[in-house]
Amino acid sequence: MSDVTVQRLDDSFECWDELLALILSSFAYMNGRIDPPSSALSLTPQSLKEKVRTEIGYVALDGNQLAGCIFCRPEAESLYIGKLAILPSEQGKGIGRRLLALAEATAREQGLDVLRLETRIELTGNHVTFARWGFRKTAENRHAGFDRTTSIEMRKALI
Repeated sequence: MSDVTVQRLDDSFECWDELLALILSSFAYMNGRIDPPSSALSLTPQSLKEKVRTEIGYVALDGNQLAGCIFCRPEAESLYIGKLAILPSEQGKGIGRRLLALAEATAREQGLDVLRLETRIELTGNHVTFARWGFRKTAENRHAGFDRTTSIEMRKALI
């Protein structure tokens, strides 16, 4: 991971098509496994560009190739983590941990001491990974129109 650099997303970023491809590639394993389908499937390059105007985004680059991303949204009591995505060929190299460390620093800068995320109920491997990274399950949620749990909320206290 020594060649991996991290950059904050802003108006100078131009690789929106590549960022969308990264997210879709990272989330592809969920297709057919989760219901309702991932909101990632409705993203477009333009919606990602708009997302950066309301959220704090970072990309990890391995040389010139996008390797990962994370979006953070300050809330009243926590920093919400969304669209943490690592290119499948780059997974297991510590990029996700590095992006989460940036999220922790961002939370502290915002005066927040909790990270919050949601992960789908079916993705038990994600539950285990996030727990290993210090997150704890705090709630079960359901998407509109569903009479069963579709996701869990996990939080990490930054003490």
